[in-house]
Amino acid sequence: MLCDHCKERDAVIQVMQIVDKGPVKHNLCERCAAEKGFETTVSAPKSSIVEFLMPLQKALATSPAEIGRCSSCGSTLRDFQRTGRLGCAHCYASFETSLRDLLRRVHGNHRHVGKRYTRPEDSTEQASAGLGELRDRLKRAIESEQFELAAELRDRIRVLE
Repeated sequence: MLCDHCKERDAVIQVMQIVDKGPVKHNLCERCAAEKGFETTVSAPKSSIVEFLMPLQKALATSPAEIGRCSSCGSTLRDFQRTGRLGCAHCYASFETSLRDLLRRVHGNHRHVGKRYTRPEDSTEQASAGLGELRDRLKRAIESEQFELAAELRDRIRVLE
């Protein structure tokens, strides 16, 4: 099948475009798809960990005074450059100044700014069991004429309902 745009090369990508009349299919070759802004194997960045570590390697070669050892595990920045791994969790603090630029390039920032884990809320079964218990306590508080406690329990029941 030929590309709908250039009509010269084989189409390898099918693009579905929604217009007023409905969906329209476009068959595009890699070059035309890249020109239109679609990611293809031609336009996709081909980066590797080596590209990220090369500036660090150059920095190590130019500034031997900054090369130190982790006080906990004894690994060096040269070890990190060779293996791509830090020795322990304390290495981040030991090599913070050297790693900050690398982390900024790799992740876009040297601090975590994404989502964090939050505990799920109690299930509805637990809430309904707690509601029944609160109603029983309210009944007992009314029977024993503890009206302040009864008012507090009544308000908590309203919140749960």
